Amino acid sequence: MEERLQKLIAAAGLASRRHAEELIEAGEVSVNGEVVRVLGTKADPARDHIKVRGRLINPLLAAREKVYVLLNKPRGYLASLADPEERPLVSDLVPASLGRLHPVGRLDFNTEGLLIMTNDGELTNYITAARNRVRKVYEVKTKGVPTDAAIERLRRGIILEDGVRTAPAEVEKTGETKTNAWFEVVLHEGRNQQIRRMFDAVGHSVIKLRRVAVGPLEDDRLPVGAWRHLMPSEVAGLMGRKRKPKGATTQAKQARKPGKARGASHGEKRG
Repeated sequence: MEERLQKLIAAAGLASRRHAEELIEAGEVSVNGEVVRVLGTKADPARDHIKVRGRLINPLLAAREKVYVLLNKPRGYLASLADPEERPLVSDLVPASLGRLHPVGRLDFNTEGLLIMTNDGELTNYITAARNRVRKVYEVKTKGVPTDAAIERLRRGIILEDGVRTAPAEVEKTGETKTNAWFEVVLHEGRNQQIRRMFDAVGHSVIKLRRVAVGPLEDDRLPVGAWRHLMPSEVAGLMGRKRKPKGATTQAKQARKPGKARGASHGEKRG
């Protein structure tokens, strides 16, 4: 059965579908020995030899099982598979025995919280696609206490320093002192460092930022730096499905048992 090359590359676990498109356009993908640069080109892994950067991906497609991990990312780790500055990576926090897993979406270096890691390009594409408006919930601690008018600006959408207007957001104050305030912020988009830039725009920098939910997925029992497998029902829920996703390898008894990541930090109490 023929499928688009970017989907096959994502299914092989080498990259997200978006990154796979970049690989194709860069001339790093070939089919039956011929370089392919046209997005939308299809191939049949049962018939065609597909290579990415010289590596044959047909065996990966034939043997690969899908893996879904929830990581409670500590501060000081980059949500990427590589970094020219050689900073710590989230891929260092899960066992190599799980295979090559990529992070789903953004969670910046100094932000902690829930991050999905997987080799399933379809799930990655669904969650990161703006049209699907997957809900992300954050706990935010600010320097100083924003006024009610400032909070209302954030709710309506605010123009960032690059001239881009953010979509409307849910912003609720959950506590305050004379010097700090805490908020729960719900976004349905994922611009780079968006929450930090939003609060900077109203004159209050973010001191601490933690993501506590992605879509219907929450877990307040997972320690900072620990990970666990997602249950099949959780994966299905992320994509708005009720049935078990085909090819999922997770089991309920594994999913609720967290694994401790190497070099992880401990959680910080609010205050």
